[in-house]
Amino acid sequence: MTEVLVQPDCQLSLACERLDSCCLDALEESPEGKRPPNTGARLWGRVRSKLLRQKLDPQTVQTKNWHMDVIEMNGIKVEFSMKFTSRDMSLKRTPSKKQTGVFGVKISVVTKRERSKVPYIVRQCVEEVEKRGIDEVGIYRISGVATDIQALKAAFDSNNKDTLVMLSDMDINAIAGTLKLYFRELPEPLLTDRLYPTFMEGIALSDPSAKENCMMHLLRSLPDPNLITFLFLLEHLKRVAEKEPVNKMSLHNLATVFGPTLLRPSEVESKGHLSLASDIWSHDVMAQVQVLLYYLQHPPITFAELKRNTLYFSTDV
Repeated sequence: MTEVLVQPDCQLSLACERLDSCCLDALEESPEGKRPPNTGARLWGRVRSKLLRQKLDPQTVQTKNWHMDVIEMNGIKVEFSMKFTSRDMSLKRTPSKKQTGVFGVKISVVTKRERSKVPYIVRQCVEEVEKRGIDEVGIYRISGVATDIQALKAAFDSNNKDTLVMLSDMDINAIAGTLKLYFRELPEPLLTDRLYPTFMEGIALSDPSAKENCMMHLLRSLPDPNLITFLFLLEHLKRVAEKEPVNKMSLHNLATVFGPTLLRPSEVESKGHLSLASDIWSHDVMAQVQVLLYYLQHPPITFAELKRNTLYFSTDV
């Protein structure tokens, strides 16, 4: 849970990119090439721990300057920099002014233009992850290189004919990052602003039957493009979690990564909310994770079944 909850307030793209190159350079310079196993993973664990401690330090959060730091382990020295932005700025969704692209464009507009049920970018990124990234340790949790993600974003936005070639050659974490970025930049979350309050109420219900009715009713209330895309992503994440012994990504880990991206309050509702560093651990964020986890743990859900089985439901929850 730590990685994702830290990420929204922390601009780590540059730091991650520098970290990757620094680790590789240091390993290549090793004269004997003999280092304790998992040095890279352990080193990155230390960096994440350091970032979290800094994230929770009020003095660090209040400064607008870049904070420099160094971590050394087994002969590898990593220099990285970081700074923090307010939650309002980092979570702000900016609709695209170019309706010809896919990033920042309503999902209904994209699917209608493509004459598809699920946006092309979602289908292609998922296909590539399942082809060669489903066994990757930390898939969707580990950040891809920012420049690679931006290159893929530009290719999808311009409908570049070489996109498939780029996908096949690109680091799998960059592809996973592009998929997350697409959902993060939608004009509104995939599960919509309108239904957000009811999702929060539904997941808090204690009666299993009432919760089931509520959560299924909410899915049926989504626009068809949003619902079909959500169900498509849901099945993909379940397949990723099936490889947990290899990739270390459980359903809970995946819910933590995607929950706050697919479901969060509108900018109007979030204005004036808490602004301290501890907000990131707020009840809302925890509930967002629980909503996605509920659907991930639920038996398979199909679009046809949802539309066929109409349940009577009261919104007085």
